[in-house]
Order: sequence, then C-alpha cells, then structure tokens
Amino acid sequence: MDLGLLKDLQQARKDKRQVVLATNLTTGVEKLLYPFDTEDSSKLLLGARNALISDKAGNLETDEGPVFLNIFNPRLRLFVVGAVHIAQHLVPMAAGAGYEVTVIDPRRSFGSDFRFPDVTLDNRWPDDAFVELQADRRSAIVTLTHDSKLDDPALVYALQSDAFYIGALGSNRTNGKRQLRLEKKGFKTEDIDRIHGPIGLDIGAKSPAEIAISIMAQMTAILRQKAV
Repeated sequence: MDLGLLKDLQQARKDKRQVVLATNLTTGVEKLLYPFDTEDSSKLLLGARNALISDKAGNLETDEGPVFLNIFNPRLRLFVVGAVHIAQHLVPMAAGAGYEVTVIDPRRSFGSDFRFPDVTLDNRWPDDAFVELQADRRSAIVTLTHDSKLDDPALVYALQSDAFYIGALGSNRTNGKRQLRLEKKGFKTEDIDRIHGPIGLDIGAKSPAEIAISIMAQMTAILRQKAV
C-alpha cells in the first residue's frame, strides 16, 4: 500500500470515520472511499456503503473490473443512561454483540461496580459525560431512567449527534410529554421522530430481560437498515 494512503487510512481510523479500501483486482489500483461523507450514488460507492452497513468485506463487479472492498468500521458503541435493572440485562447482550458499552448514571448507588462488574461506568451527568464521549454514526444512545433530569439532557445531545439509534424508555403518555419538552427546546417533529419511544420492538416484553431483548432487536434492525 502507498505510504500516503496508509497514513490517510490510519487517520480515518483514529477519527472513527467509516472508510473502505477499494482495490481494483485487475489493475491493482487502490483508493480510499468515504461512502457516508458524500451524496454520490455510483455503483462503487453504493457497494461500499452496503459493505459498511453489513460489516462484511467482499468483491464488487464494476465497469473498471472487479474491486475488492475492505471495510474499516469504528467499533460499535452503546451509551446507556440509567444503571437500572433493564440495563443489567442489556449491557451483557450488547457486549456479546460487539458493542463497547458505557453506562452513565450520576447516582452512585445505581452505577456501581457491584451492580455492573467489568463495565465502563461514568458517574457524570449525561450532558457533561457526552462532551467527552462524542457519539458518532456507529453509536447508539439509550435512556432508561424515567427521570427527565437525566433522560432529557442525553436526548438533547443525541438528537444533535450522528448516533444511528436513539431509544427512550416510557409509555406512550410519557413519550408524548417528552416530545412536548423537546419541542420547547426547539426540536422539530422530524427531529424528535428519531427517538424510538416507547423503546424496543413490540414483542410483548414484560420483564427487564425481555425488554432488553426487544431493545437489542430494534437496535440491530436499525443498524442493518431493516424496516421495523
């Protein structure tokens, strides 16, 4: 690989940008593609986008010959606001699915190592924590506290971020009240519609574990861009 290309690839990975190394298998020419940073809809870029979405490298036939698409995706991250019972089930599920998980809760009696062993805990308030954590296109943000003092700052940040998934626990009634509060903060309906609330797929979940399953299922569907 050309040294300049290698440096650009290393920088892209450092910046957590989704990038594809496209290698023409006939000519050997290599180039980096940033499919989500452009509106271009060429066959090559569409193929690169699909490869990143599916997390799967592969060959693509183009007018210039076969091209191998080697993907470089930042690691998936999940930020859980609220160290509650649902979170205790959701965290290991997400970790098993390849997510780097951070639980955010300033209430130390909730966000403790005893309740969340071997998990990254952040005991700052959400609006302070996210200044440093910086969610990106490979990030999901979930609020589970039922406390607007904790959930709302996280949702305000989430709606201003590129997070691929935003979910908020609560009934339809709670969701309606939340929407009114966010509208007062200047968000439009189309912005607020990014929030999946009530959170999770409607599978009739009752227990904390079942609700966690419904959340993971919905996150996965959105990540892979499947209709839900």
